[in-house]
Amino acid sequence: MITGIALTALLVRDYQEALAFYCEKLGFLVVEDTSLESKRWVRIRAPGGGGGELLLSKASDEKQAETVGNQAGGRVFLFLSTNDLDHDYKKMCSLCVEFTEAPVDHSYGKVAVFKDLYGNRIDLIEPKTAIEY
Repeated sequence: MITGIALTALLVRDYQEALAFYCEKLGFLVVEDTSLESKRWVRIRAPGGGGGELLLSKASDEKQAETVGNQAGGRVFLFLSTNDLDHDYKKMCSLCVEFTEAPVDHSYGKVAVFKDLYGNRIDLIEPKTAIEY
């Protein structure tokens, strides 16, 4: 029986620049960073511990490199939950995270949209009801 989604691969240009953005600006934690023959196995997770993990996958050819920053074809790639959107929004703005949409109240919660260092769109959501993992 399938019990959940463990990892989502995120294509990156460079492991260190991706770690700098996701860990230093968003607060993600490194779960594993293992050197393999020609690549690294780098897993990160949100600081709250909920949900699955991201596997940073360095683009290894031209086709993959062209996809970096367009992980979801221009749609939102990740939906990150928060318990205090206003606080996180201000903190992330102070760290020069590029928001494309300021916080807006919706029927399901408050949402702001930002881009990661490659241009992937990410929703930051403070849901009205708790999200269960």
